[in-house]
Amino acid sequence: MDCNQETPCSKMRINKEQTAGLIIDIQEKLTPHIFKHELISSNTVLLIRGLRVLDIPLILTQQYTRGLGETITSISEAIGNIMPVEKISFSCCDEPVFIEKLGQLGRKNIIIAGIEAHVCILQTVLDLMDKDYLPVVVEDCISSRKKRDIKTAVKRMRQEGALITTYESILFELTRFAGTDVFKQISRIIK
Repeated sequence: MDCNQETPCSKMRINKEQTAGLIIDIQEKLTPHIFKHELISSNTVLLIRGLRVLDIPLILTQQYTRGLGETITSISEAIGNIMPVEKISFSCCDEPVFIEKLGQLGRKNIIIAGIEAHVCILQTVLDLMDKDYLPVVVEDCISSRKKRDIKTAVKRMRQEGALITTYESILFELTRFAGTDVFKQISRIIK
């Protein structure tokens, strides 16, 4: 099936009971070189805060920490006491500890934010689909060093069958109803 904006690959609704979040490699030495890194970082903090309100389990990864540094402070503070999964592979799925953690969660929808879109994000998305997960890529929470690489990666992920969304859209989709305490908390985060 050809997937594009007019013909999406999936018409399924993302529900919180089957959803986990994955924050990929937003690290000290790489982030300053990323296109619109401040916006991507702040959007990702809002996404994380919303996912925490919704009790969505999160996994954090770091690529070659010795060379690229720790997760940036704003992301670290938002995510709390979650220990990062150290990796040297580009795809998170090539790291056995990641696969083990993902399996323990028992969730099929994986909300993805991080860097870089055309390398670690793209390869992780392809491998997750191969393992029968549904990647939900949060387009305003991913980036690369070059704008063209982001655009090309998003196009390929969409063509391959990943869902592409924004942090506000996915948070409200997971919230489902207005007028609840959760809705009020999500609304405050998004404003």
